[in-house]
Amino acid sequence: MRYEANTSVTGSGAKGKFSGGFDITAFGGMQGRKIAPPKPGFISVEVLTDTVEAARKPSVAAIDGLALGGGLEVAMACHARISTPSAQLGLPELQLGVIPGFGDVDHCTQRLPRLVGLSKALEMMLTSKLIKGEEAHDLGLVDAIVSPDELINTARQRALDILEAKRPWVKSLYKTDKIEPFGEAREILKFARTQARKQAPNLEHPIVCINVVEEGIVSGPRAGLWKEVEAFQGLLHSDTCKSLIHIFFAQRGTSRV
Repeated sequence: MRYEANTSVTGSGAKGKFSGGFDITAFGGMQGRKIAPPKPGFISVEVLTDTVEAARKPSVAAIDGLALGGGLEVAMACHARISTPSAQLGLPELQLGVIPGFGDVDHCTQRLPRLVGLSKALEMMLTSKLIKGEEAHDLGLVDAIVSPDELINTARQRALDILEAKRPWVKSLYKTDKIEPFGEAREILKFARTQARKQAPNLEHPIVCINVVEEGIVSGPRAGLWKEVEAFQGLLHSDTCKSLIHIFFAQRGTSRV
């Protein structure tokens, strides 16, 4: 993070990458109880929501390269996001048998629908589809597209503009303008469940993901956050998650050979 005293905070990654998300190698340790999981909800509430998002100093994510999983969640917790055209954003967690929301760090299931709408958010989560910066801008996930050379300066200026009330101070967890009306949202969720059961009838985690999203729509984002925490911890120790992580590392090893 880059700090400017009494004015703004802008965040960017190193070596042309914003953040690739959580280190998947730690999954095995957590599943085997060798690594203790974070205290449920602590990081997601205390750091992202109650510290970053609720801060009196605005934060702006400067996104280049990858912004995946927990990396994208950090960006979504900021008050604005600036991206390069070639940046890649997405939530690939379902490929590993879990839902977005690893280790109580993220609450992507609650923020993404409030930034891009319920239909697109479900598509991104359930298919693990990555999108480029331009599409993210069209959807409202990022606020501006600039070249890599302009990225940091533009993010700094956006933070100053927010501080001086020239730009809106947006807390993504509490946005409602992109959420469909309740009746329409129910139909979207119902359709998503039907499709998930058709495409993967023996997998539990896509349905769990939809249920967590629904909890946030029905009961509010904080309720959805706690349901996400609980659901993730349950899925982490499932046979499906263990098998998909094993496949992930087997494929990685094969590609290196």
